[in-house]
Amino acid sequence: MFDTILVPTDGSPLSAKAINAAVQFANEHGSEIVAFSVTEPYQYSALADGFIADTTNTEEFDEDMEKLARAHVDEIASLAKAKNVRCRTTTVRSYDPAHEIIAATKRYRCDVIFMATHGRSWFGNLLIGSETQKVLTHSSIPVVVFR
Repeated sequence: MFDTILVPTDGSPLSAKAINAAVQFANEHGSEIVAFSVTEPYQYSALADGFIADTTNTEEFDEDMEKLARAHVDEIASLAKAKNVRCRTTTVRSYDPAHEIIAATKRYRCDVIFMATHGRSWFGNLLIGSETQKVLTHSSIPVVVFR
């Protein structure tokens, strides 16, 4: 029934619950997992008092966030491999994680999303409750939410 499961992650302990459940479900039902992580681009405010834009660190920041996101999806891939579950990994950079999650379901033809209610990672709270709410509101496929 569910051939392809999208598993968005921010690396938080709460998202680990969704990951473990997705891998177990995929193993039991012969499903494939798409491990997915969204990184936010470097943010700065040109409106801050006395602000001088330092763009020398933006590339380094983006590279570090991509490495971190890649590590999160690679962890899902390792768990999936240990259970003989097919897994693809992907990351994107965006200010709108919910939009990217919905877009990924279409791009990878996912049948269901397994995700956490919120993330509490230090690098931007990528999957905070409001993002989960947006996904629930706009998703055309079932969303299994873990808390």
